[in-house]
Amino acid sequence: MKLTVHTDGMQGYKDRALARAARLDRNEKLTPEISITFDDPVSMAEVLTVQRLRLVRQVQEQSSSISDLARRLRRDPAAVRKDVNKLESVGMVRTEERINPGHGRVKFVLPAARELRLIAVLS
Repeated sequence: MKLTVHTDGMQGYKDRALARAARLDRNEKLTPEISITFDDPVSMAEVLTVQRLRLVRQVQEQSSSISDLARRLRRDPAAVRKDVNKLESVGMVRTEERINPGHGRVKFVLPAARELRLIAVLS
C-alpha cells in the first residue's frame, strides 16, 4: 500500500476525491492507498519534523518497540513515545500491543504503508 502526504488543503483533497469517484464510475480498478492532506507545507513541516521523519524511516526498515526505536535513534524514550503518538494521530504509523513474555505488554510501532510520498507544493 502507498501513503501520500499532500499540502494542497481541502481543495486538493476534494479534487482527488472527485477524480477517484469518476474512476469508480468508469468501473476502473483503484489501488488501495492512504492519503494525508495538510493545509500547506508549513503545516506539514510542523508535524513531520526531521526527527519524526527519521523515526518513520526506521519503522519502515523494521517494526519495533518504542524503547528499541529510542535506542536505535539515540533519543529519549519519552520523546520517541510523544512523536509516535503524533505520527499515529495523523496516520503516518500505526501501533499494536504485543505480549512481551515475562514483562507484560509492549507497544510495537509499524508503518502505515510500505511506500511513503511527500508532495509539497509551494504556491
